[in-house]
Amino acid sequence: MAYVKNLFDQNFIQYASYVIRDRAIPEITDGLKPVQRRIIHTLIKTDDGRFTKVANVCGKVMAYHPHGDASIYTALVNLANKEIFIDKQGNFGNMYTGDGASAPRYIECRLRPITKEILNTNPRITQYVETYDSRDVEPTSFQAKLPLVLIMGAEGIAVGMSTNILSHNIHEVIDAERKCLRGEKFQLFPDFPTGGLIDVSDYQDGLGKIITRAKMDTSDDKKIVITELPYGSTTERLCNSIEKAVKNGKIKATSIQDYTSDKVNIEIRLQRGVYTKDVVDSLYAFTDCEQTIYCNLLVIKDNMPVQMTCTQVIEHHAKQLVGILKRELELEKEDLMEKLHLRTLERIFVEERIYKKIEQQKTEEGVIKAVKDGFKPFAKELIRPITDEDVDHLLKIPIRRISLYDMSKNKAEVEAINARIKEINRLLKHLVDYAISWLDGIEKKLESLGEENLKRHTTITNINAVDVKAVTKRDLSLKYDEKNGNLGTEVSGGTELFKVTPYDKILYVRKSGIYSVSETPKKLFVGPEMRYCGFADKESLSKVLFTILYRDPATQFVHIKRCKIQAFIMNRDYFFAPEGCEVLHVDTRKSFTFQLNYVKKPRLKVLTEKFKADKFEEKSLKAKGIRVANKEVQDIVVE
Repeated sequence: MAYVKNLFDQNFIQYASYVIRDRAIPEITDGLKPVQRRIIHTLIKTDDGRFTKVANVCGKVMAYHPHGDASIYTALVNLANKEIFIDKQGNFGNMYTGDGASAPRYIECRLRPITKEILNTNPRITQYVETYDSRDVEPTSFQAKLPLVLIMGAEGIAVGMSTNILSHNIHEVIDAERKCLRGEKFQLFPDFPTGGLIDVSDYQDGLGKIITRAKMDTSDDKKIVITELPYGSTTERLCNSIEKAVKNGKIKATSIQDYTSDKVNIEIRLQRGVYTKDVVDSLYAFTDCEQTIYCNLLVIKDNMPVQMTCTQVIEHHAKQLVGILKRELELEKEDLMEKLHLRTLERIFVEERIYKKIEQQKTEEGVIKAVKDGFKPFAKELIRPITDEDVDHLLKIPIRRISLYDMSKNKAEVEAINARIKEINRLLKHLVDYAISWLDGIEKKLESLGEENLKRHTTITNINAVDVKAVTKRDLSLKYDEKNGNLGTEVSGGTELFKVTPYDKILYVRKSGIYSVSETPKKLFVGPEMRYCGFADKESLSKVLFTILYRDPATQFVHIKRCKIQAFIMNRDYFFAPEGCEVLHVDTRKSFTFQLNYVKKPRLKVLTEKFKADKFEEKSLKAKGIRVANKEVQDIVVE
């Protein structure tokens, strides 16, 4: 058993780690999950500028992704609908109605040129590893120059953790990164392509919650038109929730029509005598027109799941952008220095006729030595010492090229290389300014994707939460059937006590003196001769004074306790009298008379005695009652 347990624990840890890092949680470096990264890697590798069938792309991605084409197809459609990396052709679904995309054989996609600028794919910068079958290589993560995890957002449920990152406006994210590089303050709030209204007062930099609402046109007193959706909803889901509310009597509407196409248009017509101002709050309270979304910005950082804020993500990517641009410049400088070295070698090789010295050589070693010796007088002109590879490069120059060698062209090329090296050195000294100029440039290129992709869609506003209890009318009958002892809104017989809502708290006192508080019951057995039933809110309870008459079985003395109920725990039984005592009567009248009938005894002359309840003082609920008389009581009579 110990072996099996250890085996299970080990395998479970491996499985949990795999799900967390390689499936559900995005990587902070490029903001992508593995399946998204593999799709983009495939599109980059096969990009020829033309559209390709999605089915064909899915098949090629399967060389990197071991989980089948269904998951790849879904991820590709979602990625294409982000409108950043992929151009799409055909029906990729409707984000408003929730309609799905066409089958992969009917739709096409291609890579957008801007993708290669945002994601660095240079193998000298981006790390590549073998695929699951070791037949090819794939990137562990792209070196992204923008914080895509905030721009695109992400949802994922892993083992023991989940992430819910809301999408942000790409223009605002770039501006925040620019301000971060300048050392200025910045703040980010979510933005959704479906529009709507959001309250970000409790957003907590990506770790709190938002309240999102549908945007409505209420200019017509008899008609409400929903023009923008709350985050996470579709027109179909929204209409279903409204129809359910109408069916349950929460909203009085005669028709709900969905005219949505490329823009949201849901029309709600109201009943006669009902006006828009009376219905708006109910729509927010009882339908999906208002929702609360909880956020959790969880990402993979340094191969570990880490919870971060939006500010921390921007700061991380600002440093990452500077680092990537620095590495790109350094690599470009290395390549230019190598190119400059080769051009210098070629010029000296031709200009000084070093190639003439190899004519008399009989061996390869002699040729190489002759070339190297020929360059010794010009060692100071060389950028680095000459190598065998350099000699090989020079020996491969065709005779035709040597005879037609253009010194002026070589000089112009060397000047251009030196000018670019000088510019790179300048940029390396001012990397932050270079990073800011790169952000300015990428923002201008993003304008080619359309103004719709840059402007904010969701309106930030202050939303006062609608109290469901306040907008719900008390129109349900709370009935009590004394014959079978049932209390509730679904009791068929009995008498109506008062009108309630499903959200009311109800206090009921049984004949035995036990009382409880619960939400409005549908059908609850409380027993015959229920002593009291009423609302359990503070205002109602402050007006009710309970008078309890109970008998101590040890002495047969009767006690009276007058008190109010001020605190309680829902669905818990309480007893008015001390443990073991018998409750004889419960009353809520402020004043009444009761008679005690004493047990007959030899020297007892007075066998009955009347008392007024209001003559006894009020005490706390937990206090013991006041003894009414020092005589054994047979029974009581309440007038």
